[in-house]
Amino acid sequence: QVRLVESGGGLAQPGGSLRLSCVASGFTFSNYAMNWIRQLPGKGVEWVAGIYSDGGDTYYPDSVKGRFTISRDNAKNTVYLQMNNLKPEDTAVYHCAKSTHAHRVGATVNDHAGQGTQLVVSS
Repeated sequence: QVRLVESGGGLAQPGGSLRLSCVASGFTFSNYAMNWIRQLPGKGVEWVAGIYSDGGDTYYPDSVKGRFTISRDNAKNTVYLQMNNLKPEDTAVYHCAKSTHAHRVGATVNDHAGQGTQLVVSS
């Protein structure tokens, strides 16, 4: 079955950096776009990054554009989220999610998501 396991969360200071990883199994990783979404405290889910199956195209909402970078290593079945210049409002549980298509990204195109990794940005 599909399994997505995130890691790399923790406590970071404002202005700091952190890299999240997500190891996938149970499906042909290189055939699907992947997304990172986050669950904000007391709020809904926000999509923060998406990458096409071959890694050639990446997409971000304005809230993280220029600060977050998504990448993938299809040989390792792993997707990453590099987060720079972190802000307190980035505090959330971050989930990686498998898209249903090679070239569809966003919050509503996914059929599986991992359990998530917690990020707290605080001084």
